[in-house]
Amino acid sequence: MTAVPGGAGCAAVVCGVGAALPPHVVSNADLTARLDTTDEWIRSRTGIVRRHVAGADLSTTDLAVRAAVQALADGEPDTVDAVVVATTTPDRCCPATAPVVAARLGLTGIPAHDLAAGCAGFLYALATAAGLIAAGTARTTLVVGADRLATLPAPEDRTTVPLFGDGAGAVLLRRGSPDEYGALAPVVLGSDGTGADLIRASRPGTLRMEGADVFRHAVDRMSTASREAATAAGWELGDVDRLAPHQANSRITSFVARRLGVPDDHRLDNVGEVGNTGAASIPLLLTHSTADGRLKPGHRTLLTAFGAGLAWGAVALTWPDLSPARPPGHTSSGWSRT
Repeated sequence: MTAVPGGAGCAAVVCGVGAALPPHVVSNADLTARLDTTDEWIRSRTGIVRRHVAGADLSTTDLAVRAAVQALADGEPDTVDAVVVATTTPDRCCPATAPVVAARLGLTGIPAHDLAAGCAGFLYALATAAGLIAAGTARTTLVVGADRLATLPAPEDRTTVPLFGDGAGAVLLRRGSPDEYGALAPVVLGSDGTGADLIRASRPGTLRMEGADVFRHAVDRMSTASREAATAAGWELGDVDRLAPHQANSRITSFVARRLGVPDDHRLDNVGEVGNTGAASIPLLLTHSTADGRLKPGHRTLLTAFGAGLAWGAVALTWPDLSPARPPGHTSSGWSRT
């Protein structure tokens, strides 16, 4: 590919979003039939009512492609210059997921790579994609978060099985001006490997979490990163119209909103319907909230996430005018403008 001008005067601008969920829904009632738990216990501690779970015939790559197709149809780019996929659950250790996703979209010959930062992966991917645009490597970058986290807990673990679902979300970024709707302010990122064992899995079926410690770190890190991201954007916290936090569980996101002084009706939420979908969480939330009208053009929006690593991040932007509910235009060989 040919390098394009970047520089301090340009910004990465959100111009399309998309989402994909497996068709199979697992309700709390389904779980209580086989686990020592109750619907009331799950709801009161997590806010989760149901989650979507992929079968053996639906891979992380499949979900990523479906979300990407919708984002491309929403953004209608002339070209796509790079693909970044954030995932903790790739289909294979090697090769990476992103080149396969790009190829299935008909985007061969462009740079494509994966990154893993747990549930904060999407924000790390946004920062990476924005850097590609700033460096002049890309005009337009496709960022996908895709995970099949329902595979990670041990099947009998009543404390973790109810938390996780599968899904993918995607955002299309283009080069633009820092003062336009959709322009990303500087992305705030952080990590602390001394807490690596607080969320851990060596292979599917082995996930373990230290719940109380994870809760404390998640609230502290997301709150701090959000304050830093608002400052980087030149905002006061009172300027925030919408908080879009990683959907770990409703108690965590509610505590974060309270710490920041964001009214509860300004906190976007879909965890009840999808559970914790990892790197897919925030782009799924943005797509659903735009489609149902909770997130509107001009809303000053703060994104924040925390996950295994430990890793966390936040970024601010003024939400652009998008239409993710529009059916995606695509062909069997890839995507096409409609």
